[in-house]
Order: sequence, then structure tokens, then C-alpha cells
Amino acid sequence: MLWSYSKIDESNVKTIEELEKKLNVTLLAFSGQDIKNAELTSENIEEINKLESELGLSLVAVKV
Repeated sequence: MLWSYSKIDESNVKTIEELEKKLNVTLLAFSGQDIKNAELTSENIEEINKLESELGLSLVAVKV
């Protein structure tokens, strides 16, 4: 399972914003996505790791 930002409607956004103001925090909404990881060779993983280091971010390889 892969987690990503949730798609939420305006009504729920307002509800979340109200709680954020009350708690004085920022809330992030995540939902699970039923996505399978891609099968990679060790060479593929090395290439991804190198690019992650260069770009300063994390990448996830999935099978679509």
C-alpha cells in the first residue's frame, strides 16, 4: 500500500481548517492507495538511489 495526500471536498477542508485553528497546528490528510511496488533489479535501485540523492527527494517505483 502506498500513502498519498487525500482528495477531500471543500466541506471537509473547512472542518479540518477549523480544527487546525483550534489546535494551532497544520494537519495533513493521507489516504492509502492500493498500488503495487515495481519489481526492480539492484542496478535499477542504485540508479533510483543516485537520483534521489541528486534531487534531495524520495522516489517510489510502482507498477501501473
